[in-house]
Amino acid sequence: MKIAIIIGAGPAGLTAAYELVTKTDIKPILIEQSNDVGGLSKTVVHNGNRIDIGGHRFFSKSDIVMKWWQKILPIQGSDAKDEILKEVFYHNKKSSPVKLSPNGPDPEKMDRVMLIRSRLSRIFFIRKFFDYPVTLNGKTISNLGIVRIIKIGVTYLWIKIFPIKSINSLEDFFISRFGKELYKTFFKDYTEKVWGIPCSQIAADWGAQRIKELSVSRALLHAIKSIFIKENSVEQKNTDTSLIEQFMYPKFGPGQMWETVAGIVKEKGGEILMNSEVVELKLNENKIHELSYYDCLAKTKTVIKGDYFFSTMPVKTLIAAMNGKVPAEVKRISDGLQYRDFITVGLLLNKLKIKNETKIKTLYSLVPDNWIYIQEPNVKVGRLQIFNNWSPYMVADIEKVWIGLEYFCNEGDDLWTKKDSDFIQFAINELDSIDVIDKNEVIDSTIIRMPKTYPAYFGTYSQFNVVTDFINKIDNLFLVGRNGMHKYNNQDHSMLTAITAVNNIISGEKSKANIWNINTEEEYHEEK
Repeated sequence: MKIAIIIGAGPAGLTAAYELVTKTDIKPILIEQSNDVGGLSKTVVHNGNRIDIGGHRFFSKSDIVMKWWQKILPIQGSDAKDEILKEVFYHNKKSSPVKLSPNGPDPEKMDRVMLIRSRLSRIFFIRKFFDYPVTLNGKTISNLGIVRIIKIGVTYLWIKIFPIKSINSLEDFFISRFGKELYKTFFKDYTEKVWGIPCSQIAADWGAQRIKELSVSRALLHAIKSIFIKENSVEQKNTDTSLIEQFMYPKFGPGQMWETVAGIVKEKGGEILMNSEVVELKLNENKIHELSYYDCLAKTKTVIKGDYFFSTMPVKTLIAAMNGKVPAEVKRISDGLQYRDFITVGLLLNKLKIKNETKIKTLYSLVPDNWIYIQEPNVKVGRLQIFNNWSPYMVADIEKVWIGLEYFCNEGDDLWTKKDSDFIQFAINELDSIDVIDKNEVIDSTIIRMPKTYPAYFGTYSQFNVVTDFINKIDNLFLVGRNGMHKYNNQDHSMLTAITAVNNIISGEKSKANIWNINTEEEYHEEK
């Protein structure tokens, strides 16, 4: 039997393993450094409350991915409206066993499902809410003021009449798309908060991957279209990703998807080695022959041989672990690759200070947003997740509000090295200072640090092709996923890279160009 060694049990690694156990006789062995599966798409549970790290909408313009997800977790039937979900929650909290109305669904049958969720994300700026994407309506004009609105209009028209001839940076990309004033108002500060450096120092590739279809004209056309035509299909294939209005979501968060997939892989003969860190890959004559990993619990080192190797680990770490003829230039560029790290603070509150001012009906007047972009320049928090609105089952007590504050930082900087208790208090004070919460309403809290969350488009990234050219010549090594390819992929793209790699093995395709071409011609993302 042939063996495939897969480094990492996140979406890409688990997708590759699933494809192998369902389509081939190749046995996958996954090596996961942490003690859980799902990678960046895992769900962390704290005192019964569930945290989605980053917020993962299950939406894709790929039919392959949409069907793949639904094969693992089918969409919940139409009888499971939020009212029934809340009823299940209420009775789960108040009594045991669960008591439902006579015609209500069986909770046991509702567990392994996807919910259809409404999508709303807005911008919080100058203590006011703005639509995302920004729309030119009465509320926007009132919030920004007529002077700023005129500047936005004039600079947008100017750039359309006199376009930038050469797009050399992310700043150029934004200005060419939205005009200088709109860029300065809604894109510059937030993007620099995410990356920690000026937009002028970030490659335009990031914008081309993340928001290339979003523009002022497309947003206006969508707003007009939505007045007359409602998109009822969850696929929404004719809608730009930033404008979709609904998405699928696992009942208990994204980790439920990957925990289920991991269970299937093991049932079908695959192995998952947890708490195991890859320390060496032996390279000889354009092939990886074996891999060594360190069991962090047993304190032992093991050598394992394989026929195929899939890597989702950061490229910098992969190259550093290679024992063989790695060219000095490849090593230099790899060492210069940079990443942005991520901290989530979970807060349980009695209530939010901000109130629901929309026409959308919510429980306890909770704001209806899935997440809120925090544009206020005097705080470091970048985005606010409201987990109640992702799924009612993310919250142990439906009468409470469970939120996640997202911070972008660099491993080892002042934010990263703060003591947990100090950071949590810092986060509470920030939200209190901009009137989003009253700090006296906080009941419980937790903190999660995630290193190397975002592969950066600066450092030696401009020379990254030298590294990929070298790796692509290693016949039995396949780079997949976000960190595996140093490419800002969403979950569905990470899955597609893994599916394509397995298909290449099955078909005998030697070129890896089709793997690298994923997420270059099509756009699936939503980011500011």
